[in-house]
Amino acid sequence: MTRRPRAVLGIDAAWTLTQPSGVALAVEMNAGWRMVAAEPSYDHFLAQADHSISLDTRPSGSAPDAAQLVRAAEDFTGARVVLVAIDMPLSRTAIVSRRTADNEVSRAYGARKCSTHTPSTTRPGAISDNLREGFEAAGFPLRTTVIEEPGLIEVYPHPALVELTEASERLPYKLAKTRTYWKNLNPIDRKKQLIAMWAKIANALDEPVPGSAHQLARVHPSSAGFELKATEDCLDAMVCAWVAIEALRGQCKPFGDEEAAIWIPLRN
Repeated sequence: MTRRPRAVLGIDAAWTLTQPSGVALAVEMNAGWRMVAAEPSYDHFLAQADHSISLDTRPSGSAPDAAQLVRAAEDFTGARVVLVAIDMPLSRTAIVSRRTADNEVSRAYGARKCSTHTPSTTRPGAISDNLREGFEAAGFPLRTTVIEEPGLIEVYPHPALVELTEASERLPYKLAKTRTYWKNLNPIDRKKQLIAMWAKIANALDEPVPGSAHQLARVHPSSAGFELKATEDCLDAMVCAWVAIEALRGQCKPFGDEEAAIWIPLRN
């Protein structure tokens, strides 16, 4: 009997329902893992498997349906999803302030400018609870100490990228911070620097997960702001998918406790 290949989902989950969330999908093939999809919203991802879904040019936010996302991934690839990695605080108990996981990551990576954001009861609040509960209902319980299939894990792209690229500090790849990164450049040149950084990250991802560079949208300095943000969201989702693969390989460390943990690849 032929064993179905495995797949992982990476989700760059927005902290509000008004903003889109990037989704990436990687599949394990005979030659290794391959990135096969990276979409800028839940609806764009679902449309990969359901061509009847009508899409606007501009990605929009929506409430995620965990079971529907898993089903779409499996319908699209024929593979079985075994691990979902989400860039969002997740916990088995209510999140009211900084967690052990946040503090441990900040201690380990703060000097490299990768401290975590502080979650609260409202951000991400119910969005986090609903995501976790939705995936648990779909058969993907939150994993905080040991990786088991199927499962759900929390990840954080900034320290993951530091490990991937062996960088000394957090990479400058966020659209909203280009003025901070390159104060002395004009807006067009800032965007050129940003797009070059995205290409560098995608090429780095392409080594462990071929297809990553191909999935990155081709944008240019004159692209609309929403197109640039969509590219950033897709890139973060692909980083999440890569971390899921590393977790399956046993190459990630959980920072936190039994209630909540952030999984970060350890490359050295």
